[in-house]
Amino acid sequence: MKNLLFKNIGWKLLSLALATLLWVAVASEPELSTFLTVRVEYKNLSPDLEINSDIVETVQLEVRGPSGELRGMPDARQRYAVVLDMTGIEPGRHTFTINHADVRLPRGIELVRAIPGQIRLVFENSAARHVPVELRFAEGLPPDLEVIQASADPSSLAIAGPASEVLRVPSARIDPIELKPEVGTKSYHVDAYIMDPRVRFQDSPSVTVKVTLGRK
Repeated sequence: MKNLLFKNIGWKLLSLALATLLWVAVASEPELSTFLTVRVEYKNLSPDLEINSDIVETVQLEVRGPSGELRGMPDARQRYAVVLDMTGIEPGRHTFTINHADVRLPRGIELVRAIPGQIRLVFENSAARHVPVELRFAEGLPPDLEVIQASADPSSLAIAGPASEVLRVPSARIDPIELKPEVGTKSYHVDAYIMDPRVRFQDSPSVTVKVTLGRK
């Protein structure tokens, strides 16, 4: 046992001295505070739920720690985030208080506070339905021409989002088509859109519009 204790004693003493010097260097570092802007991430949100409120994308964190650690953080801020756990969330309004458990920070860095300190979100059940494609045409046709027939393919598009928002969408719209002033049938390829930013298309919004012009 005695031989094991004193084996490579020189290396052991050197390691102890280096560890002591490192501890002294870290312990003697001044403690500083700074502010970081980090992204907010949401995890474990049920696929049957939708967030129907303004989304908070970033928050500011006041953090405190050794000056050496803080100086190295700005180059790697993209690695840090506030992660809110949505497990078990039901429809309705919910408030999330940001605390140490929600923040990913390097070892040795302490969270002082978050700005804002709370995030409030409204959750609704998800819904989906088909809405008709609303055709629109730009003005400017010659006075002797008129639209005889017009159709969209597909004639309706599937949308999804928070239930209350989906029910309020009457149609999928297209930008007014500039019609070619020629008698006959022409095809126009356009993309439909929805006025409500919280409602999305479930499939491609591309639409082919066939328009037949004739003389009055």
